[in-house]
Amino acid sequence: MKQEWIVPCHFGLEAVLKREILDLGYEIVKVEDGKVTFSGEKEACARANLFLRTTERVLLKVGEFKAETFDELFEKTKALPWEEYLPADAKFWVTKANSVKSKLFSPSDVQRIMKKAMVERMKQAYKQQHFEETGADYPVRVSIVKDIVTIGIDTSGVSLHKRGYRYWTSKAPITETLAAALLMLTPWNRDRILVDPFCGCGTFPIEAALLGANMAPGRNRNFQAENWELYPAKIWSQAREEADSLVRRDIEMNIQGYDIDADIAAKARENAKLAGVEKYIHFQCRPVSELSSSKKYGFIVTNPPYGERMEEREALPKLYQEFGRVFQALDSWSCYMITAYEDAQKQFGRKADKNRKIYNGMIKTYFYQFMGPKPPKKTEKKEKQV
Repeated sequence: MKQEWIVPCHFGLEAVLKREILDLGYEIVKVEDGKVTFSGEKEACARANLFLRTTERVLLKVGEFKAETFDELFEKTKALPWEEYLPADAKFWVTKANSVKSKLFSPSDVQRIMKKAMVERMKQAYKQQHFEETGADYPVRVSIVKDIVTIGIDTSGVSLHKRGYRYWTSKAPITETLAAALLMLTPWNRDRILVDPFCGCGTFPIEAALLGANMAPGRNRNFQAENWELYPAKIWSQAREEADSLVRRDIEMNIQGYDIDADIAAKARENAKLAGVEKYIHFQCRPVSELSSSKKYGFIVTNPPYGERMEEREALPKLYQEFGRVFQALDSWSCYMITAYEDAQKQFGRKADKNRKIYNGMIKTYFYQFMGPKPPKKTEKKEKQV
């Protein structure tokens, strides 16, 4: 039986996530700001958690309804078939409630009332008055937008951006899911050189290597729903076998990461080892002023500093000017950078060919895209016919 799954993402990147879901072979039900809903059989739970690069978590959709009062919220939550999802010993709670432009604006009240309604439904279904809640965890997430309540059970647990490889972090790192989405917005492929001159803990280079080697981002971690009766161990083992079979181990890639701090560059190297992609990436301590390459048609994908502190903001004009100067010398390259620095284009010395607004958490950022020329198409040598 098909179920519906809700997968949230960064605002502005819904189209990337939609494409991922279609590539997995599932049907899109709805695309909204910051999330996509799709339908799939039980194995979709395992495959979506393992394979999707750009979502934060996979929610099993339980229901959706309109509620303008807390009485409505209680009765309609109680009417949902919770016994089809939660066993009698389930440990369940409303872990998060978001409300936007709705009459039900108190998250704590929403959580309390929904929990009470769920318990009442469970009492009726299981013919018991008390629940020990000693079993597996079933965290429930609720979104209320313009009085429409959408309820899902979190199958992922720890956010999917935590791939398991980023043991070492630098200041203000970009999330793995956002880095993957931005890479997928570019035409980069594993045959082209890629450089991140502000690599920090190495997220862009590592996500590029995972993408180029076709390594499923969730292959080295576990998920909340693996403990549920609904989803047997078989679907998880099959998904992992599929992920292993798709890895490209016979390839070479030229991916480089620079950071001005030698210690940070070393930590990025350790992260790449944890991700299993260290052979594809060369990290080194190097300032952006020394960015150069004899290679043609390369890519820069980066998250340069954008001055969260006053002393850092004062250094930004010179930093972006230097970045623009070295990029100008790479006349066949393309550059993609995400930044919240308002004067980025001015100091870089060039107006972006494309500009996409993306919210990185609560920070409004811009993904500037400076396009280089396309490489000439390779011509196949035709054998002479005798």
